[in-house]
Amino acid sequence: MPELPEVETVVRDLRPVLHGSVIGDIWVSDRPLRYPWRPEWKPLMIGRSFVSLHRRAKWIILSLDDSSRVGIHLGMTGQLQIFDRSAPIESHTHLRFYLQDGRELRFRDIRRFGGVVRWDTQASEAAPWEGELGPEPWEIDATTFCHRLKESHRAVKAWLLDQSQLAGVGNIYADEALFAARIWPGERADSLTARQAVRLHRALNDILRQAIASRGTSIRTYVGGRGLKGQFQHRLNVYGRTGQPCHCCRSRVERTKISGRSTHYCPKCQARRGAVVSEAD
Repeated sequence: MPELPEVETVVRDLRPVLHGSVIGDIWVSDRPLRYPWRPEWKPLMIGRSFVSLHRRAKWIILSLDDSSRVGIHLGMTGQLQIFDRSAPIESHTHLRFYLQDGRELRFRDIRRFGGVVRWDTQASEAAPWEGELGPEPWEIDATTFCHRLKESHRAVKAWLLDQSQLAGVGNIYADEALFAARIWPGERADSLTARQAVRLHRALNDILRQAIASRGTSIRTYVGGRGLKGQFQHRLNVYGRTGQPCHCCRSRVERTKISGRSTHYCPKCQARRGAVVSEAD
């Protein structure tokens, strides 16, 4: 699933090429998405221009010149790219914004877990996720991060994936940050020492910034807004490396499930030390 670095890469790719582009028409497939398109949006958007792009958590937010917003979630396999109108239409394309300059903004999603939402800020409409998302990882300082960890009895891996605590963190970067901080993913969040918590805060921010600089992680279908793959998959220490030797100690990377999510770790570098939550929790 595209996580914060991948979504940020798409936004950075599209921002300079979409700014000022005018929507001439919109084509929508008849296959349902997790966040379904509503027919009444089309006439409201035709003739409008894109004035800015930004990211919130794992959402791509396109701002139009009438103060409305369009949020696109990539789900697990979503792609959002600019094409010349003459480019072949790939299968599983669900949305095409025809731009007046002859290009198209296309949304493709093989598994259809993503989708589109629209809201009007001028009419005081709020984003659908308003109130549900926590701060971005770099918006929370180490002291607040530590305090929030101390309030949770869950596994630290589950806490990192809770979007109400931190927005945008997913499975890949939670595993990688925990490895970098040398913390067993199943340890209870409130059992971490202050030193461990500070180390995790620093590791998470470092990993995310490195991943953004590498254009994200391409494991299956992810590409950025220009169709380019990410490169951070070549720098992964534990995620997706089950059975392979740890880059630090040569122990075999192991995989388990914590709170229903696949979790990768090194049993030596991330030895269990504090209170441990059941792997099924």
